[in-house]
Amino acid sequence: MAETFNKRENEKRRQQKKKEKEQRKAERQSQEKSGSWEDMIAYVDEHGNLSSSPPEEGKKRTSIDEKDIVIGSRNIGGAEIDPIRKGKVTYYNTSKGYGFIRDLQSQESIFFHANSLTTPVSENDFVTLQVERGPKGLAATSVKKI
Repeated sequence: MAETFNKRENEKRRQQKKKEKEQRKAERQSQEKSGSWEDMIAYVDEHGNLSSSPPEEGKKRTSIDEKDIVIGSRNIGGAEIDPIRKGKVTYYNTSKGYGFIRDLQSQESIFFHANSLTTPVSENDFVTLQVERGPKGLAATSVKKI
């Protein structure tokens, strides 16, 4: 049976693809052997930076007191917070019961909940408030309309 030109060309292409595939497989296997486990290891120093060299033995490490670490959205450097402040209500969602007050002195945005209101407020009202550090940052309590 005589082969047509198209069939011969298809067979050549198929053989060429098979040869290329075997070459790629051999290249991958040679690359896997050349890469070692030690080349892939990364070390972390005491400041959290990555390096390729292991930490030095006997090097004095700095110790950090856990009381000095401030967890929250604002780090004010351990300064005392003035407990009574004045501010302006910038946002208040009555249906969800929370809002934000812009502190007139520091221009910070302070969260408040409807449970901390002593008098009813609305947006753009001037208020006095007490500030406490909450788990997610500053929170207003005892919010009164001026």
